[in-house]
Amino acid sequence: MNAPRDHLPETGAETYVFASANGSHITWLTDALGKLGTVVVLPPDAKSIDERIALLSPSAVFLDFSGDQAQAAAALNQRLKRDWPALAVLATGISVEPASMLAALRAGVDDFVDMAAPPSDAIHTLHKLLDRRSSMQAGTRGCTLALLGARAGIGVTTLATSLSLLLNDQLTQPQVPASGQPQARNARHGVALLDLGLPARDGLLYLDTQSGFSFVDGVRNLRRLDQTLLHTALAHHSSGLAVLPLPASLAQVREISHADSVALIKRLGDFFDFQIADLGGFSTIDFVAQTAKEAQRCWVVCDQSIGAIVSTANMLKELRTRGIETDQMSLVVNKFDSHVGLAAKDIAERLELPLRHVLPARSTQLLAASSRGEMLVRTARNDPYSQAIAGLARGLHQEYTSGSSPQPAKDPRWTALMSKVTGFRKSPTQG
Repeated sequence: MNAPRDHLPETGAETYVFASANGSHITWLTDALGKLGTVVVLPPDAKSIDERIALLSPSAVFLDFSGDQAQAAAALNQRLKRDWPALAVLATGISVEPASMLAALRAGVDDFVDMAAPPSDAIHTLHKLLDRRSSMQAGTRGCTLALLGARAGIGVTTLATSLSLLLNDQLTQPQVPASGQPQARNARHGVALLDLGLPARDGLLYLDTQSGFSFVDGVRNLRRLDQTLLHTALAHHSSGLAVLPLPASLAQVREISHADSVALIKRLGDFFDFQIADLGGFSTIDFVAQTAKEAQRCWVVCDQSIGAIVSTANMLKELRTRGIETDQMSLVVNKFDSHVGLAAKDIAERLELPLRHVLPARSTQLLAASSRGEMLVRTARNDPYSQAIAGLARGLHQEYTSGSSPQPAKDPRWTALMSKVTGFRKSPTQG
């Protein structure tokens, strides 16, 4: 059941969830965060918290550890850490009540807001925590790479499927760093191909894979999304690559909002090392803009044809009018033929994008492989196209999975509060 309209955040405002039954605490936190956005209040047991998080996409969740709410808050924190690991969770309480602080400490919340302190301290604590978590984003959530193509036929889907296969192959190989000890796997695993380009479901076709579960189904089941559902519902290529396509009936796409679609993409980042989003030929520029904004990497794919260059320039203009910083994007020139007389760097200058890579024109070889139901990158690894895609995959792999990320350090004030409660203070040499 959706929240009442008057409890939904205003457009553009940040949203925070507060699980508390204490009226004065609710008033205090609502007033403290009033300049930042909306505080949505839930009961301490918060049976509907998964649905509310999926609906509201809050920036942080606050749990009230005061009085007799500590046990429920600790149980709720455990659920959030398990099901929403990328979400910031803060405890609230009063420093002169050591029991609530100790309960929060034992529960392992990310930080603590002292309601006996000035309200400005709550904002400071929140910003410090979000900044720390933002700096560790690559370690807490998988990388989303959006591949944009202004029109069908540029080759975005071939690039997306080929890159997804080779990147998934690299990720599934055991990684042994210089220490000689295999790295521990995180909760994420492998690659998901979001087959969202047009013509619809071509990625499935190239991979010779069937799917009865679509991107729209994923949005509708967002609050139920977990490893079990993803393993059973998503289509998987024989290599292990997960594929989530558009529905067979594109009319269903109009039944979901762009915001919910982006929320699904963000949520999938908790389960996969990489998501490759094929947006080649996608006509809804608002969805492309929102996806590009959330993606860690965004590559614009274009070939040497005048039509593709003009269409790509128009697409970039539309994205800029929607506040997207296109200078953060990179250009991939596809189907490059040196005999055409139009250099890749000239295309990059025309589009005002840094040149990321150049993929050779291998239409005959790609067509021959697809006619046999095969992928060129798997059957002809020495082909120039396969070698180029392998280079892209290696670059992404090295950039995002070269090592495990350290845990963000606690705010010194949280450490001081813990020391006050426990009577123990770490020395500088203790880990």
